[in-house]
Amino acid sequence: MSRQLKDVTVKLVVGAGKAAPTPPVGPALGSKGVKAIDFCKEFNARTAQYVVDVPIPVKLTVRPDRSFSFTTKSPTTSWLLLQLINKEKGSDTLGKGKFAKQGYLGTISLKHVYEVAKIKKSDETHAEIPLKDICKSVISTAKTLGIEVVV
Repeated sequence: MSRQLKDVTVKLVVGAGKAAPTPPVGPALGSKGVKAIDFCKEFNARTAQYVVDVPIPVKLTVRPDRSFSFTTKSPTTSWLLLQLINKEKGSDTLGKGKFAKQGYLGTISLKHVYEVAKIKKSDETHAEIPLKDICKSVISTAKTLGIEVVV
């Protein structure tokens, strides 16, 4: 009885123009039988329009014959929001310890939320989602990161 081989999906977040056959890319693809250097060349070419090292989510499909295809998405919502307030990372200790008296890490306006939502709307996965719902998600992510949204 022969087994039907299936496509395998690999999800990665790779810096634009910085894909290299080193971890995490090399091991993730090598274990699936894909030549990482082939992916890296194509990924770097596709992300050439971005500023180098912007984190780009990638969904890679590896077929049983070891060929592959991939789609890229817009930069992560959290990265976009943190860029707006000039921070490298959000607060995982907001409300306790040294951040308790400082409050939020930064503030953004609803206009910023709308701009981030428009970027996310360009992704294939968000195409059918109303912009209002994407805005709600962006606001939720901002709050989680410790960013205040002001009207």
